[in-house]
Amino acid sequence: MHDDRVTIRTLAILRHAKADNPPGVADLDRPLTPRGHADATAAGAWLAAKAILPDLVICSPARRTRETWHGVALGLSAAPVVIYERAVYTGDVDDLLGLVTEIDDTMPTVLLIGHNPTVSQLSAQLDPAHADDDGLRTCGLAVHTSDALWSSWSEAALVGSHTARAEA
Repeated sequence: MHDDRVTIRTLAILRHAKADNPPGVADLDRPLTPRGHADATAAGAWLAAKAILPDLVICSPARRTRETWHGVALGLSAAPVVIYERAVYTGDVDDLLGLVTEIDDTMPTVLLIGHNPTVSQLSAQLDPAHADDDGLRTCGLAVHTSDALWSSWSEAALVGSHTARAEA
């Protein structure tokens, strides 16, 4: 029997939450601010409310992105596979797109947590017509979808965006 259902693949791109910049701390080790922690949890709640539950999380190994993921995870009911990928920290937009095109097609929903300007450039490259000229703000999300296999992703519609801010 042939199955004609189309699998929609979803990539949620998240810029890390607000980070501190204490003197003498290496960039890789910068922690989130208290507001950043709260905003990361708010981002997770937004994703859960929209039923965007990742099967896979690709995260920069920087402390601020790992802490952002931990905050997001508090708001999710999902238990995704999480990989910390150095290219998300050091790479350019082509490196990020390369990571996307290597995703296993059995993973329909993926959350990518990284840094500007690269995450904003990736979102803009996937859907140039709907790109925000200012890019993603801290803890900003851009949600893209496509029915293409991950290996074929070069464009994907921007179907939602949100800047997570915790209630004051």
